[in-house]
Amino acid sequence: MKPLKQVGQSYLALSEGEQQSQQSHFEEAAASYRRAMEISRTIPKDEAFDYDGFDAIAHTGLSSALLQLGKHAEGLHSAEIALRYFNRRGELHQDEGKQWIEAVHNRAEALEGIGCLEEALQAYRIVGEMIAERKGDLKNKKERQQLIEQQIKKLEAVVPCKKPAGYKAWWEFWS
Repeated sequence: MKPLKQVGQSYLALSEGEQQSQQSHFEEAAASYRRAMEISRTIPKDEAFDYDGFDAIAHTGLSSALLQLGKHAEGLHSAEIALRYFNRRGELHQDEGKQWIEAVHNRAEALEGIGCLEEALQAYRIVGEMIAERKGDLKNKKERQQLIEQQIKKLEAVVPCKKPAGYKAWWEFWS
């Protein structure tokens, strides 16, 4: 197979996964995201192709699909693979920034799903800040912020406060 054809098939499978997710066909979407990554691995290494970036985008979509299927541990694994790329590169392109936010949100949701509530709370706070600071268009920004605030409040009610009784901050000792 010629490299250009492999690149095209990889992106086609990625696009199919996105469409299937939007149509709530999450099993098919997960299979499409996996197929996209499998095809991309057949592209010769000497080609100018961002393998890690492609995998990060595919893993972000895969983690979303897995979470919708209730597979929180697998979704967490995919979200963390995506975040290894996005956390290192940051927001270089507008679309990657959206994917980065989605990966952080997926991680928060997965952590909550497996019962790691403190870590989930921290991740929800991070994604809330990312959305609030996001410049440009972000689909359903206000709604997403409200949902994240609800999740934060829900988890704050369940997660115990870490400060021991009688805790004073360092500056309170001098006043």
